[in-house]
Order: sequence, then C-alpha cells, then structure tokens
Amino acid sequence: MSQEIVSIIGCGWIGLPLAEQLLSAGYVVKGSTTTAEKVTLLRQKKIDVHQLLLNPEPIGDLAALLEADTLVIDIPPKAAKTGDDFHPLQIQHIIDAVQQSTVQHVIYVSSTSVYPDLNRVVVEDDITIPEQSPSPGLVMAERLVQTLEPERSVTILRCGGLLGYDRNPGKYVAGKTVDTGSVPVNYLHPDDAVGILTVLVQQKPAGVYNAAAPLHPTREAIYRKSCSEFGYALPTFVEPPKPVPYKVISPAKLLEAIAYTFHYPDPLQFLYGDRD
Repeated sequence: MSQEIVSIIGCGWIGLPLAEQLLSAGYVVKGSTTTAEKVTLLRQKKIDVHQLLLNPEPIGDLAALLEADTLVIDIPPKAAKTGDDFHPLQIQHIIDAVQQSTVQHVIYVSSTSVYPDLNRVVVEDDITIPEQSPSPGLVMAERLVQTLEPERSVTILRCGGLLGYDRNPGKYVAGKTVDTGSVPVNYLHPDDAVGILTVLVQQKPAGVYNAAAPLHPTREAIYRKSCSEFGYALPTFVEPPKPVPYKVISPAKLLEAIAYTFHYPDPLQFLYGDRD
C-alpha cells in the first residue's frame, strides 16, 4: 500500500512542526513557503517543498502541492492589512484547484476570532454566516472550503489564541495598563495544535470544531504568572468603567469527535522557551 501524502499550504509556526510530526509518523509530506530562504530549510527537513505566493492568485506550482491525499490550509488571513475580501479570494483560488486534484480530505485552520463576545460559552453553531462574525472574511473562507463537500471530506478547525514557546504573554503586556484582567482566556498551546491536526489527518472527521485548552483562567492570572516567572514588568491592573465582554470557547465537540488528550489543558501550565 502506498504512503499517504499530506500537503501543507503554509509551513509556518504551526505548519512546520506539523510537517515534522507527520513525517515522523510515516506520511509523505509536501509543503509551501513564501520565501526562497525557507525552501532550503524545509528541504533539509525532508519536506517536498514548493515556493508559493497567494496574491491572491497563486504564484508557484500549486498543482504539484495538490498531488496529495490530504490538504492542510494554514495561512494567516491578515485582514487588518489586506481587508476582509483578500483571504477569501486566496481560498477561492485554492478551492478551484482542489476541484481538479486528487485531494480527498481538506483541513482548513481557522480561528476562534470568528466568535463575537457573547458573555457565555460559545459553540460551533453560534457562527454559521459572515454577518454574525467580527471576522467575516474568515467565515467566508470557511464556507468556500465547505463547498468541496460532499465530494471531499472537509474539516474546519477554529483554533484559540496560540501561546507557548517564544510567544510569551508577559512580554506583550509588560509595564502596560490592563483593564481586561477579569476576562477568561481561550488559549491553545502549539503542541496541542499540532497534536490535534495530526489526529485530524489520521481520523478525518468532517465538520467544524473548536480547539482551545479546556481550562479558562483569567488574563490577570496568566499575566501575573508569566511576568513573575520570566522577569517582565508587571502590568497595572485597573477596573474597567463597565464590564468587559467575553467568550468561553468550548472544545467539547472536538473531544467527542476524536480521541485526543490535551498536553496542556491549563494555560497556566503552558510550556515556554526554546522549541527544540
């Protein structure tokens, strides 16, 4: 039996360690990067790498990347720089090409930023159309990927805020004034993002799933611990003039669909420092 081929569009902060994990699990892995410099690095790691830009039309050999069984799309939307319409256009070009390819399973890495602050636990069905979301471009992209159904299996993974290793919360708030200390966090450690995506590649559940650590301490608790442990200046915590809206992201649907145990269920225990 031939080895399963997984292609990752976007070998960045999550895509690259995912590629390495899949390689170690015996998959053939293809990947894309936007820079010639990183082509050399990925090639050294035994990834079948292709330089690809999405401007929003593809510049590079997208067809070669789509000679695969499973496609993982993990590219940042950057809506603040490009507007809400640019990322859906990128995704539309990919989807058009997938229609002509051998790909049978598509995983699209989205974000829990699609949810508004509803002051409660939020679940996947709380957002189904762009008009409901503060990040309409992401929801538009999700829906474009879902047009591949039912001919192909589609998994949408909405990831919480990625923290861990060199992304340390203390350095982002050191010495600042914070009025959102009472708000619960919805973080995801990169090891868990990679672990969950690996299981999704293996088990191929169709549907939309949230991925966030099951525990939700307050921002103040996170910031205090991080600043204390790593020597950052503690922020000044002040009471806001009115309650700050919030959301609590539930990963319950994901954990019902796949066999997965979080490495870091509590953001207060996230691992920081060098990745290797």
